[in-house]
Amino acid sequence: MGRARRFQWPLLLLWAAAAGPGSWDPATGTGQEVQTENVTVAEGGVAEITCRLHQYDGSIVVIQNPARQTLFFNGTRALKDERFQLEEFSPRRVRIRLSDARLEDEGGYFCQLYTEDTHHQIATLTVLVAPENPVVEVREQAVEGGEVELSCLVPRSRPAAVLRWYRDRKELKGVSSGQENGKVWSVASTVRFRVDRKDDGGIVICEAQNQALPSGHSKQTQYVLDVQYSPTARIHASQAVVREGDTLVLTCAVTGNPRPNQIRWNRGNESLPERAEAVGETLTLPGLVSADNGTYTCEAANKHGHARALYVLVVYDPGAVVEAQTSVPYAIVGGILALLVFLIICVLVGMVWCSVRQKGSYLTHEASGLDEQGEAREAFLNGGDGHKRKEEFFI
Repeated sequence: MGRARRFQWPLLLLWAAAAGPGSWDPATGTGQEVQTENVTVAEGGVAEITCRLHQYDGSIVVIQNPARQTLFFNGTRALKDERFQLEEFSPRRVRIRLSDARLEDEGGYFCQLYTEDTHHQIATLTVLVAPENPVVEVREQAVEGGEVELSCLVPRSRPAAVLRWYRDRKELKGVSSGQENGKVWSVASTVRFRVDRKDDGGIVICEAQNQALPSGHSKQTQYVLDVQYSPTARIHASQAVVREGDTLVLTCAVTGNPRPNQIRWNRGNESLPERAEAVGETLTLPGLVSADNGTYTCEAANKHGHARALYVLVVYDPGAVVEAQTSVPYAIVGGILALLVFLIICVLVGMVWCSVRQKGSYLTHEASGLDEQGEAREAFLNGGDGHKRKEEFFI
């Protein structure tokens, strides 16, 4: 029987009824003398090879390996390979146990029963190879804004392993290829995607599966993304309000990949105070005075860019503030008094003007009333013509 080069069978025990002279026939009641079981096992696992005997009469039973070397002769070990152990030898069954199964153990195992007519059957042993942990590599250094290409390799599996990519619990579409090397397969897969600085430290998983692994199991390798990007900088002060005599500590919080290894401190166009101590990310300013006021900067750089952060220092002088606060009430009181005097003067002027205007109007109307009264009297005494003249007067 020729050897098959590839198998797609799951890991289980397959029963194969022998087909040939002596097979069981319900119509005639005759039965096959030997039956075998085909076995599939993962490399390194344990396989049991069984020969079932029918109507055994004590004849000689021989078990041979695929190379036709006798393993057991009527229950007696014939080949010095301790991986093979005789588990059972009875009139109904012969069962041997193979430990640490290897690819070279694969093939047909002969169960031979020597009676008047020699009967034999073959139990086929298939050895599968589980994939090893995938090897994940990056083709080029990843930089923010660009693409990264990862490759995943499983050098040995049988049948050929299926490779899948995952990122953030989502499957990525990769391109797979395989090559058969003897009885095993070498399988590779590549995947490409764009990256940003937030992807630095992210996890990408390559997963390998085939039938040699238990159901639901796989071999995985995690790859930690290394994305390089330009630095950022931000200054944090040890306190929000600084007074004369205080000690202020400024910290330059820097990010970047690769991380900047040198940080520079400056104060605008002026030099740092002589008391200042700049050590790496921190700048310490002890015994603050108003002369320390200014704009302080920290700068950091790597091969991808440059970053700068600013901090404006204003030293709080309690004495100057108290003096300014005490002078403020006097100015306010003076302003209020001036406003009150102005309002009083305005009120007095208005009252005088109103009084003069009302008095002049009264004298005018009074004189007008006297004139009208005299004219009416004269018209009454003089009769009709005067009355008519009065009418014209009123008109």
